[in-house]
Amino acid sequence: MSPQPLEAVWRIESARIVAALARWTGDFALAEDVAQEALAEALVSWERDGTPANPAGWLLATARRRAIDAFRRRETLERKYALLAREPEITDEYADYGDDVLALMFIACHPVLAPEAKVALTLRTVGGLTSEEIARAFLVPVPTVQARITRAKKTIAAAGVRFELPPEEQRKERLGAVLSVLYVIFTEGSTATTGDRLVRTDLAAEAIRLTRVLAALVPDEPEVSGLLALCELTAARFPARTGPDGEAVLLEDQDRRLWDRAAIRRGLAALARPTTGPYGLQAAIAACHARAASVAETDWERIVLLYEALGRVAPSPIVELNRAVAVAMAHGPAAALLLVDKLGEKLAGSHLVPTVRGELLTRLGRPAEARAELETAAALCRNERERAVLLRKAAALH
Repeated sequence: MSPQPLEAVWRIESARIVAALARWTGDFALAEDVAQEALAEALVSWERDGTPANPAGWLLATARRRAIDAFRRRETLERKYALLAREPEITDEYADYGDDVLALMFIACHPVLAPEAKVALTLRTVGGLTSEEIARAFLVPVPTVQARITRAKKTIAAAGVRFELPPEEQRKERLGAVLSVLYVIFTEGSTATTGDRLVRTDLAAEAIRLTRVLAALVPDEPEVSGLLALCELTAARFPARTGPDGEAVLLEDQDRRLWDRAAIRRGLAALARPTTGPYGLQAAIAACHARAASVAETDWERIVLLYEALGRVAPSPIVELNRAVAVAMAHGPAAALLLVDKLGEKLAGSHLVPTVRGELLTRLGRPAEARAELETAAALCRNERERAVLLRKAAALH
């Protein structure tokens, strides 16, 4: 048997498997370990005996046996083993574990963990990605990812984090951490910070899948719908964002006929419930682009207002920079340049400010200054595709 069926089952079911094991054992690290052991065993067993009739149940039962073996080896935990042995059969209860998966997300994004650990642990335990896949997605060595996951599990154990949904008063705050991690994963997939690819569609797709899972688990949370809408509407433009050779295509040059209309419909449907949170406001901005037939026909005035609202809800230099770009489109480059010049120190070392300044200076008819800014931006940019665009623009100004 080829590994593809097993990979598909694992990608779909891994979160529920790990969540169920964590609830039964009360040990998050053990649950993740025995689930991985079951996966390794399936690679051999399914090749030899064929795919079982209930693949997810097979993985869960195998992992449960491994957990029992682990408890047997721990003489001081015989009581836990006895309790575990009295649990009902796994296959009888497997169908309804929404709360378990939600609890798993909250644990993977627990405040005691560092941001990079949250991302790695979420992709591993909730997304079902291997360490190799996570390392490839973020262009870091496999041992680095493995170390992050190991440290995260040790931190969770040391902090005494229980496998349960947090109390109602903590849930909203902790949900923000979950959304933040999913947003980071999608953002890295949407525009890679390093490497030779502008868009990492596989990573972005995983973020969308996990956000859909979360939206199904907490359908009454408007900001979850807002993040899902933002991801769908942004991903809809992926087919037009790169050319045949992977080169970056700017928004004004994109063939909007290539935009994924099904993704736009899904995004607009998710945005049907209004939200004034940061993800909902960003989704509303993305919707302005999705509805416009061209850059010239885009409602830039509305986008400026939305960025002003976003700046009040979630202030950041990036939001102000994006607002300046919208101001340039709505009111001209001179007004925008005044705003950008105030952001230099806040975004020192980033290629974004000189990139925008270069564009504005070009529109203002100051080619020498624009070229210098674009060359500075290219020197700071770590993504090869973006750097190529910046250098091409700079060269055109000679």
